[in-house]
Amino acid sequence: MIMDDGNADVGKRSERALLEFGSASLDRRSFLFGSTVGLGALGLAGCVDTDGMRRAEAAKLYAPVPSEKFPIPAVDVSKMDPKYFRQTVRYDSKEAPGTIVIDPGKYHLYRIEGDGVATRYGANVGRSGFLWSGEVYVGRKAEWPIWTPPKEMIARQPEARQYAGGMPGGLDNPLGARALYLYKNGVYTVYTIYSTSDPETIGAGITSGCTGLLSQDMIDLYARTPIKTKVIMLPA
Repeated sequence: MIMDDGNADVGKRSERALLEFGSASLDRRSFLFGSTVGLGALGLAGCVDTDGMRRAEAAKLYAPVPSEKFPIPAVDVSKMDPKYFRQTVRYDSKEAPGTIVIDPGKYHLYRIEGDGVATRYGANVGRSGFLWSGEVYVGRKAEWPIWTPPKEMIARQPEARQYAGGMPGGLDNPLGARALYLYKNGVYTVYTIYSTSDPETIGAGITSGCTGLLSQDMIDLYARTPIKTKVIMLPA
C-alpha cells in the first residue's frame, strides 16, 4: 500500500489535487509547486563534480528539441548541480531491466539496465508532508498531456475554472511534454512522473508526491518505458 507519511491512503488522496497550489498565479511554477520556493543558483560555472558530467557535455545532452510538437528550449545547465545530469552509473539491483526506482532522499530516478548498471536522472520529488513509498506501475502514458484542475482547486482558486475542461498540452502545461501515470491495483494513484523545463527545480522537494524530470530526460525515459513497467518509490 502506498503511504503518504501516514497521513492518508491512496483512496483519500484521489480526491486531492494532483499537484497542490499555494499561489493565485496560474503560471507553471505555481501549478507545480504550491508554495514559493527560493532555490538560488545550484550550479557553479565550470565546476566538474565526481558524480557529474562536464557542463559542456551536458549542454549537448540538454540541447533544444525543435522537432517536438511544441519545441523544447535548451536547459541552462549552469543552474544545475552536475550530479543531476543524466548518466550511466553502477547500481546493484535485483529488479528486472526496465524497472524504475525513485530515490527521493537523493533526488534521483534510476532506470535499471541490468548487469549492475542503471541510467540515472536528476529529479524533483514530493515536499514535506507529501512523501510516500511503495510499489506501483505505469498504467497510462501520454505525450503533451491535458491537465485538468480538480474541483477542490477550483474552489480555492476560482481563476483556475478556465481550465475546468482541461488545459491543452504545451510548454505551460504543468505536466509538460510527457507523463507516466502511476497505478496501484488497477487504480490511478494521482501520482505521475512528468516533465519540466525548469532546471532549478531538479534536486528539490516541491511537488505533492509527483516526480519531475527535465523534458529531455523525460522524453528519453518515456520512450523506453512500456505500460505495466514496475515503479518503486523508496522511503525518503
